Amino acid sequence: LGIYILVVAQFGSFKLPLVILTPIPLTLIGIMLGHWLFHAAFTATSMIGFIALAGIIVRNSILLVDFINHQMREGADFAHAVVHSAAVRAKPIGLTALAAMIGAVFILDDPIFNGLAISLIFGILVSTVLTLVVIPVLYYAAMRKRVADLQQGALS
Repeated sequence: LGIYILVVAQFGSFKLPLVILTPIPLTLIGIMLGHWLFHAAFTATSMIGFIALAGIIVRNSILLVDFINHQMREGADFAHAVVHSAAVRAKPIGLTALAAMIGAVFILDDPIFNGLAISLIFGILVSTVLTLVVIPVLYYAAMRKRVADLQQGALS
């Protein structure tokens, strides 16, 4: 709820934060897959990893949405800006995700923080890939009518 309120304040929209927060549940796909592959129990530290992932994934989503908005302010076509955002921001987002995953590898064999490591590694892996696809698609679907109306209003 706190993240939602902050994103509403940043973008001045109630619908856009829902698009930005959509990938948070997607992290559960990776977390559950990782725990299943390692035959590990979902522990309290696994939940801490899930919460930490929320911040990482929301940051990635904000980067994509902000880049789309920036491209449109510079005069780019809406559809081009949406596609271009994922292509341009994929490398920095991927490198950040890789750094976090490598850091988590070092606590993978710790009996207490094993769940945290599994959550971070697999949650980041799956949600980063899905975020680079899901956020642009959802943003396009949610905002295309609004953008078309704004462009139509500017033409008349």
